[in-house]
Amino acid sequence: MSLSITPHHAFSGLPQALLQANLFDAQQLDSIKRQSHSQKISFIEALLKNNLIPSITLAQFCSKTFSCPLIDLTAINLSSLPDKLIDSRTMHNQQVVVLSKRENKLTVAIADPTQTQALDQIKFQTGLAVEPIVVCHKQLMELINRLGQSAEQNLHDLIGKDLDQTELVNDIEIINEKNESNAEIDDAPVVRFLQKILTDAINMGASDLHFEPFEKFYRIRFRVDGVLRDIAQPPLAIKDKIASRIKVISRLDISEKRVPQDGRMKLNISTSRSIDFRVSTLPTLFGEKIVMRILDGSQASLGIDALGYEPEQKALLLEAIHRPYGMVLVTGPTGSGKTVSLYTCLNILNQPGINIATAEDPAEINLPGVNQVNINERAGLTFPVALKAFLRQDPDIIMVGEIRDLETADIAIKAAQTGHMVFSTLHTNDAPATLTRLLNMGVAPFNIASAVNLITAQRLARRLCSCKKASTHSEELFIKAGFEAADCDGSWTAYHPTGCERCNQTGYKGRVGIYQVMPITTAMEKIILTNGTAMEIGAQAQRDGIKTLRQAGLVKVKQGLTSLEEILSCTNQ
Repeated sequence: MSLSITPHHAFSGLPQALLQANLFDAQQLDSIKRQSHSQKISFIEALLKNNLIPSITLAQFCSKTFSCPLIDLTAINLSSLPDKLIDSRTMHNQQVVVLSKRENKLTVAIADPTQTQALDQIKFQTGLAVEPIVVCHKQLMELINRLGQSAEQNLHDLIGKDLDQTELVNDIEIINEKNESNAEIDDAPVVRFLQKILTDAINMGASDLHFEPFEKFYRIRFRVDGVLRDIAQPPLAIKDKIASRIKVISRLDISEKRVPQDGRMKLNISTSRSIDFRVSTLPTLFGEKIVMRILDGSQASLGIDALGYEPEQKALLLEAIHRPYGMVLVTGPTGSGKTVSLYTCLNILNQPGINIATAEDPAEINLPGVNQVNINERAGLTFPVALKAFLRQDPDIIMVGEIRDLETADIAIKAAQTGHMVFSTLHTNDAPATLTRLLNMGVAPFNIASAVNLITAQRLARRLCSCKKASTHSEELFIKAGFEAADCDGSWTAYHPTGCERCNQTGYKGRVGIYQVMPITTAMEKIILTNGTAMEIGAQAQRDGIKTLRQAGLVKVKQGLTSLEEILSCTNQ
């Protein structure tokens, strides 16, 4: 494990040039690099943010040092710039602007000419040679912002007159139900814009899309790897058209804007793959906020090995779910992957000789061979009603989407005690707290001790991208985080995020599960029967060799799968 400060020779590009010119010392540059990584901004942004050098002075230094022309961007006419040679995401993420195109060569404005990755990406996108021109970073960002506003205005101009709402509704229903193309609707800018947003979200691996209206702007954000990212700010004037489009294809009431609504829609990616979206609307001060959850059924077929269980945890879980009766509970906050874990278990047990029934609110992933029921409280189909019906349907395995009240808990536990395997979820911080949560609901201690076989608490941590670099944290920080002194023996390497084009400069790509898998032992049953606290149960789990969520996360750090910062942010000590 590397615990030293970055050596001088580790600098490259602009930092190395600044060091050689004696404009900054190694300690200053190392601090700036750390800041750029932690704040997910470029090195040059971090440098200028600290007011350590004027923007124009830095531009003059880059021009002289790297033998690149220097130009003043204030006189640039937006209308003279070539259009659609690179996409807006590349322009914003890489902080570059194409100034001109002559034959097979592009002239590109950039503040840091050592950013060869940005230049290579443009070369790859366009198939043209790239010549960098150094510009003042402040002027470059102003130009990028102006170009972004111009693009939004172009979208606004494309929209033109208001679309006839009735025609929009009818046409969308035809497309949604019959999958037929309709030239009139396809030509509508709002429709094409929304289709692109949905496609981009799927390609980026987003889990949620947020459409948010505010007083002076309209924002679209994606949640990627658990973190929300700004994607677009379309004109405020189209917020109602976007909301109506989404509500229609989700079969929601477009005339009702005063109360929340829930719906569902499907997008066909290909003849063999479709993606479902769960849609939720919420009236806010300045319009309806819409959140769309992407429900990708392929996640349920990933297999238990892809979820991130350690070998001993996997063995405990598989042993518990293959028992003839009892209860397995999965706990964690919203978005921690509980549903995927449950569906993975059901997929393992889904055999021709097994009768499986699930009650969910709503059913997120379609599993062939499993009898899935959507809870409909307005119609009187609640979790207790569904569970009572299941028990008359000769089930082997029952899955309850969530235990929310005493009645649901009682029926589920009685099912587990009468020869059925029951799966469900709760919202608690860790596995020991789940047992006290059931006690607080009013479930009798004897019933908990006799019914619950195993509890799994989980979190999702962002997985480090392949661009990761060795960490420079001190040994004291690792020990404070929960490592033993013996762990800091240099036999393994901790990593921190760096950022590249593959991970959109975040340093993370994908997520990995962190689990606390706690079987209910005889010693725990005794604690439960005496109304023991979560702390007492947790202490017994430690004596039984069960890792806490933090300890399980530190294992992922040692394996190089994620960073210490990520584990500290998603687990408690």
